[in-house]
Amino acid sequence: MPIKTIAHEARFSPEKMAKVNLFQSERFFCDLYGLEPGQSQKPHAHDGSDKVYVVVEGAARVRIGTEDAVVGEGAVAHVPAGAVHSIENTGAGRATLLVFMAPKP
Repeated sequence: MPIKTIAHEARFSPEKMAKVNLFQSERFFCDLYGLEPGQSQKPHAHDGSDKVYVVVEGAARVRIGTEDAVVGEGAVAHVPAGAVHSIENTGAGRATLLVFMAPKP
């Protein structure tokens, strides 16, 4: 289906960050990340692919290279190809992020 609702698709797991694929093609992907308080994505990089994080609900600490910021709902962060990056839910509530990546690795 080409139309989905974030609130309906979002998932959370007490064990680790939940990832739900919303859309993908040979050129990009679009996922939802659901993070419970204290959950994180370890630092990593994607050579040749840019990533965009959009905070839909809650807040998250976003690290991109040497930059580090806690951002809230409506914030958008761009990760250039090859940059080391990570996210972490440092808040008391859940965090939902919409994640785009292109080209698809």
